[in-house]
Amino acid sequence: MAKHRIGILCGGGPAPGMNSVICAATIEAINSGWEVFGIEDGFRDIMKGDTSGVRPLTVEDVSRIHLTGGSMLYTARANPTKDPEDLRRTVDSLKKFEIDGLLTIGGDDTGFSASIVAEHAKGALRVVHVPKTIDNDLPLPGDTPTFGYQTARHVGAQQVSNLMTDALTTRRWFFVVAMGRQAGHLAQGIGKSAGATITVIGEDFEPGKPIGLDHIVDVLETSMIKRIASGRPFGVAVLAEGLGLRLPPEDLARAMPTADRDEHGHVRLAEVNLHRLLTDLVKQRFAERGEKVTIVAKNIGYELRSAPPIPFDIEYTRDLGYGAIDYLRGLLGKTDTDEVGSMVTIQNGELVPLRFGTYTDPETGRPRIRTVNPKSEAYKVAREYMIRLEPDDLENADKLASIAAAAKMAPDEFRSRFRYLVEQDVYTPPTH
Repeated sequence: MAKHRIGILCGGGPAPGMNSVICAATIEAINSGWEVFGIEDGFRDIMKGDTSGVRPLTVEDVSRIHLTGGSMLYTARANPTKDPEDLRRTVDSLKKFEIDGLLTIGGDDTGFSASIVAEHAKGALRVVHVPKTIDNDLPLPGDTPTFGYQTARHVGAQQVSNLMTDALTTRRWFFVVAMGRQAGHLAQGIGKSAGATITVIGEDFEPGKPIGLDHIVDVLETSMIKRIASGRPFGVAVLAEGLGLRLPPEDLARAMPTADRDEHGHVRLAEVNLHRLLTDLVKQRFAERGEKVTIVAKNIGYELRSAPPIPFDIEYTRDLGYGAIDYLRGLLGKTDTDEVGSMVTIQNGELVPLRFGTYTDPETGRPRIRTVNPKSEAYKVAREYMIRLEPDDLENADKLASIAAAAKMAPDEFRSRFRYLVEQDVYTPPTH
């Protein structure tokens, strides 16, 4: 068997199980007679020609790290493809150590960067990419989760469950924002598992259109009013951070008049603290009715993405780490192929590599985004156990009278004001 040299690096944000991939891949490569080099801080240093963070990895280095969170090789969001010189220096840095196989651990950006580096190396480098994101938004076949998601959901559900108990004990509300910029999988998974009062994600609204800030506030306010009408004036709302990406610029400007703006006059999204913004606006709604409500704003994200992986993600990432080396074993040394690399997946217990470019959206040129399917059974079950304004709340005279009274509004006034919520909802409740 040929003597190959493998480089391993991590890109993007952390996800539980990164160390497990490093561990499994390193041990399998060494057992195959290969040498392994860990590349610290992703592409950040090597794309500037700095190879001081490239070091050999041994079995002793990686033994037992599969139980730990974070990444022993650290991680960075550096992109070597924007500058031709960065791209050249990246390839030269890998050539310096005679690395002919590169294993990247990251999201779609890292995988895309690695594929361009391999193309630039003109056959001297092959790449295998292991996809990770706690957002669970990469298009893996068969609805297979991305590694790290299950642990993030597990830890997040524990935290929200504790907040539910606190809410009940102190008779207050918590607004909790969970990571998920383009898809609501994590927020829905956490809310559903913890039995949160309500979960609000971007997929709850008409696709492809902005979501008005008042629309989100109305959803939260009516959920709270409905709880008050039932004698339970407390709860936890879980919100997907991606809602902030869907807000129209005029709503952001109205809500945050002093926020920093870009050269086009638009509020910078980094300035938006969604949990605090919605807390302030909902409190204001109650204050206008002469009522005081206690809402605590929380943001959970960093606590989830660097958590030690649960057994599911440890087993899953060991399979991926082994599979990555097994894929390279069949590709390295080949001269009769133009294949530069693939993203590895596990489907029905089998390694299935997806060649770079086969999972790309032709319109955007980027990997397709997997969003929550509002027609799915999983979404239906999640919605069935939320406390949220439903058509029957407006059609049943007794229910309407009780909820309207809690809002200090006449029934007809309440129905007229909030009817649009159930008319524009993407979810149709079943007939019980």
